Formats: sequence, structure tokens, C-alpha cells
Amino acid sequence: MPPKGKSKKPAPAPLGGAKKKQSRSEKNPLLEKRPKNFGIGQSIQPTRDLTRFVKWPEYVRLQRQKVILRQRLKVPPAIAQFSNTLDKNTATQLFRLLNKYKPETVQEKKKRLADQAAAVAEGKKPEETKKPIYVKYGLNHCVALIEAKKAQLVVIADDVDPIELVIFVPALCRKMGVPYVIVKGKARLGTLVHKKTAAIAVVSEVRSEDQSELSKLVSAAKSNYLEKYEDARRHWGGGVRGNKSVAKLAKRAKAAGQSVASVSKTL
Repeated sequence: MPPKGKSKKPAPAPLGGAKKKQSRSEKNPLLEKRPKNFGIGQSIQPTRDLTRFVKWPEYVRLQRQKVILRQRLKVPPAIAQFSNTLDKNTATQLFRLLNKYKPETVQEKKKRLADQAAAVAEGKKPEETKKPIYVKYGLNHCVALIEAKKAQLVVIADDVDPIELVIFVPALCRKMGVPYVIVKGKARLGTLVHKKTAAIAVVSEVRSEDQSELSKLVSAAKSNYLEKYEDARRHWGGGVRGNKSVAKLAKRAKAAGQSVASVSKTL
């Protein structure tokens, strides 16, 4: 008997009986393997997203923190209503209409007055022209038009800073029965009136060919804002939990044997 602990070796196969294992994939002789070495002074490192490791300027950090704080903190209804902006299609129609009624630029006004002055110098009578129809802007001017009920449609920007400048305008519009809409971007309103930004713009009158288009926008404004004003007064904004907070609560719920779907994403 063979000694314990030692196993018998199988007998070698006869000559020609052994078959070589074939490689699964045949290597292409034209393709040479060139492994990269990412050591110091060697191959260039691959590009990575280093956004989280960049020290951003203070103004960038502040504006990002401000956005997150607005999501986390409870926002009172008077301010929260400005997050309910006009939908894209209606906003496109609105700005298409407003672009037809841009006020004249400084250069156009200068040229017009120069032409009038030249005509008077030549002894000609200045031509009597109708008052031009333009979009009205400027907070005090627009508020005066709303109070006088001369405004047909009020357009308010959603990102006015400080928000206290326009926070009373929706309530004033409702009291006066003037339709209003809230749109994205004070800079977008500013381009209409040749300024950097504009908090508010008012359509007081339009030409007869644009009256039907304006009436559609007014009916949309009434259904989306004026008629839902009381409902908007009861809804608070903000209070949205972060990803870490939601994951932590989901883990806690799972440990307690509760369903993960029951975890609320709002405070």
C-alpha cells in the first residue's frame, strides 16, 4: 500500500495522445500591446471630472448655497408663488407679442429728435404723429398703470432681488382685476426694454391685428394665476430634503421593517 498522505499520480498519456489547449481568442500579430504607466513623469493621466475638488469663487459658492437653502427652508406662500412660472409654449407666444412692441432705443430717439429739429430749422411744420404703442416698464410706472386699471396684462419676473420689490404686485393685480403672469428671467424682460434687467413690464394697449393674440394670453393668465390666487395663498414652498437625508431615512425605515416608499422627501 502507498504511504498515507501521498496520492497516486495518473499515468502519463501515450505519445501523441496529449492535446494542446487552444487559446480562446487568437491574437492579431498586427496589434501590439502597449500598457500605459501612470507614474510620475510617465503617461498623461486620463481626464476626470474635478468639479467637486475645484475651489470656486466666493460669489459662485454663495449663489449655489442660496439655491440649496431655498430648497431646504420653508418658504411662505407670498414668496413661493413666484416659483409657479408660465409654461414654455405660452411664454414663447407672450415674448413673440412683446417683441413687436419694444420701446425705441437711445439712438433711435436721438435720430428722431434730430430730424424734428432739422425740420423746424428749415421752417417746416413738424409732422403730427400718433403716440407710439410700446411695452411699459419701470416699477413705479407699472404700479401706477395697474392702480389706474390701464394695464391689460402684467408680466413679472420670478428672480427679482430683493423679492420685496414685486412681492405685493400679484395681490394688487388681483384687487384691481388685472391679469398677470410670472415668467422666468428678469434679464429676459430686460432685453425687451433695452436694459440689463427689468422686474416688471406692462402691456397697456396693442394694435388691432394683435388683439386676438393678446386675448388668448389674458385668458391663460386668468386661468393660471388670477383664479388660482386663493389656492396659491395656502401653499408653502421649499422644505425639500437632500439626497443624504432621504437615504438616511430610507435606511432607518428599512431597519424598522417599514416600506421605503413611505419616506417623505419633504419636511
